[in-house]
Amino acid sequence: LSVGRAVLAALRGRLDALCWSLAPLSLSLPLPLPGWRDSGPRQRREQEGDEAAPTPTSVNYHFTRQCNYKCGFCFHTAKTSFVLPLEEAKRGLAMLKEGGMEKINFSGGEPFLQDRGEFVGKLVQFCKQELELPSVSIVSNGSLIRKQWFQKYGEYLDILAISCDSFDEGVNVLIGRHQGKKNHVENLHKLRQWCREYAVAFKINSVINRFNVEEDMNEQIKALNPVRWKVFQCLLIEGENSGEDALREAEKFVISDEDFDRFLDRHKDISCLVPESNQKVKIELSLRDFMRFLNCRNGRKEPSKSILDVGVEAAIKFSGFDEKMFLKRGGKYVWSKADMKLDW
Repeated sequence: LSVGRAVLAALRGRLDALCWSLAPLSLSLPLPLPGWRDSGPRQRREQEGDEAAPTPTSVNYHFTRQCNYKCGFCFHTAKTSFVLPLEEAKRGLAMLKEGGMEKINFSGGEPFLQDRGEFVGKLVQFCKQELELPSVSIVSNGSLIRKQWFQKYGEYLDILAISCDSFDEGVNVLIGRHQGKKNHVENLHKLRQWCREYAVAFKINSVINRFNVEEDMNEQIKALNPVRWKVFQCLLIEGENSGEDALREAEKFVISDEDFDRFLDRHKDISCLVPESNQKVKIELSLRDFMRFLNCRNGRKEPSKSILDVGVEAAIKFSGFDEKMFLKRGGKYVWSKADMKLDW
């Protein structure tokens, strides 16, 4: 027994000596630097592989599918007449602002169909006046906009984008961008003048397709002098303008990548041109009908759950939105008319 106690005592002595020999090493370990703080739950989730939800900096809200035009390549067709009640739409927009939204774009369908433009006007006013968003814009075919609308809501609108695919009215008729005897090109020039009068930045969107791909638009675009001319390559979306369940058959409008590149090259001297080919990753964040984000990456429209039901962060994770690519490709630009310093 005495021998065992002697052995234990010897071992204890060696352990004590080892601890003392390590003490200087422990004192040399780096301490937290001044100002150090915990990275937070969001950053810890990223470090652990649970990627944080992207920020909905810029959102395209297609609140209606109804339209008075019948463009043959349209990929947001009138499969339903549903429009979210105004107060519910405002609630969702407030949630998006809380989630980091800085720019909202209202589109359709045709946004001026609902309540003769009053619905979109009230949303524009709400977003600028109450949510204080830096940028509020609308994409429209322009056929239903009246001067009275500018008088009532123009001060709240940063950018009005008018869709125009050709400056040949016969081509617009072939495409389906017309209604009755209204001249789309003449109306475009009238809207350009109203934008000047009411200090609204003017933008043009064009879809390049088989009927306009050979057109030279340099002279007309320079005369209209938009802040941006967004040029899209005609795109097929399964179930919308292609396939069995589609309301449009856009195959006859499709052009090759080479055709699109030739059109861009013909207009390379226009500084405001912003090309959107089908080869680029789609970076726009789309919110549709029931305030659901749409993932269009697989050639279809796959909806998330509504932000009104699950919140912005949960819904946006299923949107396919690539925030890094959005920023890399210039998705964030000077989009507030207060910062554009335009000569109205």
